[in-house]
Amino acid sequence: MINIATTYMGLELKSPIIVGSSGITEHLDNLVAAEKAGAGAVILKSLFEEQILMDVDAERVNNMYGTYANEEAYALYYSRKNHVDSYLKLISDAKMAIDIPVIASINCISDGEWSFFAKKMQEAGADALELNMFILPSDPEVDSQEIEETYLRIIANIQKEVQIPVSVKIGHYFTDFARFAKKLSQTGIQGMGLFNRFYSPDVDLEKEKIISTHIYSNPDENAMVLRWAGILSPLLDCDISASTGIHNGDAVIKNLLVGAQSVQLASILYTKGLGLITEMNERLKKWMEEKEYQNLSDFRGKLSMKQIAKPMLYERSQFMKYFSDSGRK
Repeated sequence: MINIATTYMGLELKSPIIVGSSGITEHLDNLVAAEKAGAGAVILKSLFEEQILMDVDAERVNNMYGTYANEEAYALYYSRKNHVDSYLKLISDAKMAIDIPVIASINCISDGEWSFFAKKMQEAGADALELNMFILPSDPEVDSQEIEETYLRIIANIQKEVQIPVSVKIGHYFTDFARFAKKLSQTGIQGMGLFNRFYSPDVDLEKEKIISTHIYSNPDENAMVLRWAGILSPLLDCDISASTGIHNGDAVIKNLLVGAQSVQLASILYTKGLGLITEMNERLKKWMEEKEYQNLSDFRGKLSMKQIAKPMLYERSQFMKYFSDSGRK
């Protein structure tokens, strides 16, 4: 019998497909539908560090003055606090409504006093916590070591607050990504998401303003994930969850083959619906049956950089190979 169950961060997943952090996962009915469709886990929409700090500031003001100067100030406090409390309620409601792992998410960029909130997520019932971190190296006055140390401090502060598994979802903007990814994996985190995705800037010529474009991922973006998952999977001391550009069952299989423990979907679910998860699971099972694999462990990582005969295919030489095989003289 074909078994597509796996583990990620020590959590038992009935499928390697995780519904990634997005607007989809901020609604309880979508979480229930995701489980019904066959998802292995869900990652709730990220609560931003700034939102948590709003709550911290509101509490501080309230404790300092004992009351609010006017109704407008109170309304502002309530809206901020209500947003944070609603997140905790979503965690607890989800844990009562579904049986698959519920992973909370915080989008953070600094090692501030917001980290205490991670403990509240744990107390609300979250099975794990994903830290969605990205610090764009755009300031020439800040060197790479300083940026890396910020990541490490954030992780250290969070680990003081919680006992549940912690994963880090990061981008690839690092001076020596393989070395730093390895260092991150040695901090005690149990998972690493490759990669978080950002809105791309564009220019509206008519209005002469910066706008966002490419809201959804496209399949081409998965190439970067495949490369780094294949390179890093034999090296890291934590699980890898592949994210970005995974739009069909074949892409799920490819990411598992290079070493990912799980995959995360978001963009494609907006356009195709949660029912696509069922189709992807069926495609995975059919392929495994054709290849005579019984479990994901039978082939996961089979095409990682460490396992293939020509590991240089993961590196720049593949560009030269493309042209050498193109018939050019």
